[in-house]
Amino acid sequence: MGILIKPILTEKQTAISEKFPNRYGFRVAPSANKAEIKKAVEELYGVKVESVNTINYAGKKKSRYTKSGVISGKTSAFKKAIITLKEGDSIDFFSNI
Repeated sequence: MGILIKPILTEKQTAISEKFPNRYGFRVAPSANKAEIKKAVEELYGVKVESVNTINYAGKKKSRYTKSGVISGKTSAFKKAIITLKEGDSIDFFSNI
């Protein structure tokens, strides 16, 4: 399994990227550390990473009411990394579309 799972392209992350043009978000493997994440981004996108911030999200309990009763479950836990690139570098996620 790779270190980088997928880039985060939500409204909140887009707002962060507009305010700070050299910051990008990725979902990463839960076992990955900052050095591994930095190396993976630099190799995959050919940019220079200045810093890496990681956030661990715990799964939330969810329940809903249906005809057959209450269904309980849990969302999956994941790890997110916010990457700050060196000034002048950028990543274009939509270049190959």
